[in-house]
Amino acid sequence: MFKKISGIVLVSVMLATAGYSMEVAGVNMADTISAGGTTLTLNGAGLRTKFFIKAYIAGLYLAQKSNNAAAIVAADQPMAIRLYINSKMITSDKMEAATKEGFQNATKGNTAPIQAKIDSFMATFKEPLKVGDIFDFVNVPGKGVEIYKNGTLKNTVAGLDFKKALFGIWLGDKPAQDDLKAKMLGK
Repeated sequence: MFKKISGIVLVSVMLATAGYSMEVAGVNMADTISAGGTTLTLNGAGLRTKFFIKAYIAGLYLAQKSNNAAAIVAADQPMAIRLYINSKMITSDKMEAATKEGFQNATKGNTAPIQAKIDSFMATFKEPLKVGDIFDFVNVPGKGVEIYKNGTLKNTVAGLDFKKALFGIWLGDKPAQDDLKAKMLGK
């Protein structure tokens, strides 16, 4: 009887860990996610830190692995960025301020052409944030970027120009954090 129960427990543990390819700061990042009917594979993930705060884990999901940041940002292909909130110090206001700064950096200060899209996107952070919240920013070609919070679709922002700016926050010339960019690119 003990061997049978031990076998069941072992199989259960294996199934519980299957589907996760990387652990970052104690968070298991899913090996694959679905985006617009396409299965995307984790390209890389890392921890965003600011001062002493372990803010969030960011993962990049692509149809085919790549370490070419410029090509990823420019492409209108299925892809996603997943953010896992990792600190209770990250509030809606702090996330909104950091994201606005990210858009400024990604667009070299020229947010005016996509400001209405940025404003629509920023509504994502109006609800309170808590540790364990998961945001998925999923590019669906011909549709736009779908924004999910904890698996629930919150908004869709159309336009490749917006997608380029959004992904540029983490993968652009002036990313949120250089070593996070490298880890998302699988380096």
